[in-house]
Amino acid sequence: MLTGTTTSGEGVAPDTPALTAQFACTPRGARLARRVAVRCMEEWGHPPESDASCTVALVVGELAANAVRHGRVPGHDFALSLALDATADVIRVEVADAASARRPPATAPSSHPDGESGRGLLLVDVLAARWGWAPRRPVGKTVWAEVSLP
Repeated sequence: MLTGTTTSGEGVAPDTPALTAQFACTPRGARLARRVAVRCMEEWGHPPESDASCTVALVVGELAANAVRHGRVPGHDFALSLALDATADVIRVEVADAASARRPPATAPSSHPDGESGRGLLLVDVLAARWGWAPRRPVGKTVWAEVSLP
């Protein structure tokens, strides 16, 4: 569930379009994060059916699902941040969770074609111009991806 929204993200210039929101660390929270990202992209001039919006929705969906599945800490939400860098034509997506011990691999893992999971970071790797992660203070980590706008 969405617990808060602002129009400027941390570390983002005041005139840069941005969104920061927290969601319950549940599958429902991950779905809501994706919907909020699509709505935000629409406000920034990228309709839901556009390539940019669909790509951001997929990246947010995968990172949010990973936060719920691998980064869940009871009593803690996960955070979504989106920032539009119009100069570089990039949307920066950040998903932060409270799990410090579970870190993503340095590169996208290869997955077995018949496997039921393991494709999330592979999709992010293909869709994003670049991605990575950083420790979050005081606890947790932030996984980020930059999506180039067409």
